[in-house]
Amino acid sequence: MLSPNIVIDAADVTLALGSGASRVEILRGIDLSVSKGDSVALLGPSGSGKSSLMAVLAGLERATGGSIRIAGADFAALDEDGLARARRGRVGIVLQAFHLLPTMTAHENVAVPLELAGVADAFAIAAGELEAVGLGHRLTHYPAQLSGGEQQRVAIARATAPRPELIFADEPTGNLDAATGTAILDLLFARQKDTGATLFVITHDPALAARCDRVLEMQDGRIVTDKRT
Repeated sequence: MLSPNIVIDAADVTLALGSGASRVEILRGIDLSVSKGDSVALLGPSGSGKSSLMAVLAGLERATGGSIRIAGADFAALDEDGLARARRGRVGIVLQAFHLLPTMTAHENVAVPLELAGVADAFAIAAGELEAVGLGHRLTHYPAQLSGGEQQRVAIARATAPRPELIFADEPTGNLDAATGTAILDLLFARQKDTGATLFVITHDPALAARCDRVLEMQDGRIVTDKRT
């Protein structure tokens, strides 16, 4: 029986695209176990499979083979609709591109996903999350009226508002200058600590990796190193 302290439990996970001579193996037998509350950095060259692994673990893409349990849910057994339902309350995602809806205010960008998930007091919760990321004074601003750093703060608030057990961040500072990026990382780690979530970060930045409890490195669709910092 899987320990309740394990939030990611993946065994022999594969991902392939195409078939026959055009078949491309992207993930080649990934085994990974991550404990609740840990921060994990995933390093590796472009094309090594980092983003694909995140997509599979986050339930954004179905693996070709293997087993995946995320916060107690059997992701490998679910179809796309099932994965969408299973992500709610389990998985929050922060991407390099902020993916805010341009026609919604900062407040609405955080509140509406909560509302669609049936969360009571969605707008009050969203206001609290935006206050927590330093944007309590920007609730009514639209993404185009916000700086890149402010937009990423909204994205972090949106990811943490449902109190997911697991937060995935894919190059979260990739579109930001160095000073703003450092502030965003400080915020991301602070929100992880405050909410008790597990943080899984894809990065090319060794300094960011060094801030995590554990560092994984991928090459050619496999995890080749796994060490605690």
